[in-house]
Amino acid sequence: MHGPQEHYAAARPRPFDVTHRMVMAIAIPMSLAAVTTPLLGVVDTAVIGQYGKAELIGGLAIGALVFDFLLSTFNFLRSGTTGLVAQAMGRGDLKEEQAVFWRAFIIAVVTGVLMILCLPLINNSAIWFMAPEPAIGEAMTTYVVIRMFSAPVALVNYAILGLVLGRGEGMLGLALQFLLNGINIVMSITLGLLLEWGVAGVAWGTVTGEFIAALVGMIVVVRKFRAAPVPSRGRIFDAAGMLRMFTVNRDIMIRSFLLLTAFSFFTRAGAELGPIVLAANAVLMNFFLVAGFFLDGIATAAEQISGRAVGARYRPAFLRGAKLTFLWGMLLAMGITVFFMVLGNPIIRLMTNAADVRAAAAVYLPWAALTALTGLLAFHMDGVYIGATWSRDMRNMMLLSLLAFFAVLYAAKPLGNHGLWLAINFFLSIRGVTLLAMLPRRLRTEFGY
Repeated sequence: MHGPQEHYAAARPRPFDVTHRMVMAIAIPMSLAAVTTPLLGVVDTAVIGQYGKAELIGGLAIGALVFDFLLSTFNFLRSGTTGLVAQAMGRGDLKEEQAVFWRAFIIAVVTGVLMILCLPLINNSAIWFMAPEPAIGEAMTTYVVIRMFSAPVALVNYAILGLVLGRGEGMLGLALQFLLNGINIVMSITLGLLLEWGVAGVAWGTVTGEFIAALVGMIVVVRKFRAAPVPSRGRIFDAAGMLRMFTVNRDIMIRSFLLLTAFSFFTRAGAELGPIVLAANAVLMNFFLVAGFFLDGIATAAEQISGRAVGARYRPAFLRGAKLTFLWGMLLAMGITVFFMVLGNPIIRLMTNAADVRAAAAVYLPWAALTALTGLLAFHMDGVYIGATWSRDMRNMMLLSLLAFFAVLYAAKPLGNHGLWLAINFFLSIRGVTLLAMLPRRLRTEFGY
């Protein structure tokens, strides 16, 4: 029995055209879908912001960071699945597309259960690392404990989305993300604000959205699989296929861990500057998340096209896909930056009633708006490398970028919060530049010329 890697090596080129329409068919739905995720962060912050207490905003910010740190560390279940499914699609291997999903599904369930079992250790480690004030720590713990119940289904949702995006089905991905985040937003407002459950209500709203989305997503996936040839259990647990998934996922997991490490130290450094700066940065980080998730739509198109091109062994499609996605990404990043510079202050006023937090956020707004441009190349290159499953290079360049981030973070410490935002923008820039510098060599290795 031949593993998927052996089939891949023996495949002949399968040419296909890459058009602006192909890019937009994935990028537009996923940009619309992805923006609902940071919109959720905006809503959650706005809900808690209505209580007028910087401590609650800070506690929510740290609690969300802790859980996002965990989920983002395991985001390979989305990105790794997308790249491997896209490559199987490029080879025309329908059974391997399904096998990749079921491998990811199994990993998601097992990992999610382990996260629940490790809850006390995770929460105590977060308190030790962040060293929050008592009121902030209490809000953080409330959020983390409740959110942890959704860990298995949250990771299953990653696997489902990875399959959908790997197949280039942007509209289906849009529908599933709208369902997940729409329920999440409605329930967070209802429980957190209308029923006055506060931070606990926001957390339970998120749990509800994750469970419903996972149920609907699995129904959709199983129905789609009915029309395709079913892989055997041996194919799903094929040694070569499992090894490749674990290798890719390991490197992406390390890369994600390093990425979240940078943002954790950014948040921690902000906390050291006091609750007002911490709360202001929490508000402004939602601007970065909005920009990032818009750009993630472009990156997703790059993932699918580059992965399909690698699977098809067709270099022209790879190059054109990379160029078109970067072009659209640049136009989008410029638009986002202008939008935040013009409307940033009114948005800040909507997100919090605390006058001191508003004033601080307004001072550092230009730094947050700039992240769309400084992060563009990083997001784009991430998409290209994830699709091609060049995960080792991503891991290594992320480590290099993190070291550079720490150097700037501590060198710019006398600048206060301006120094923190300088470091994070530099970190985003160096990530993209280092991956771009490696691209010519990777192309020669992958395609032979």
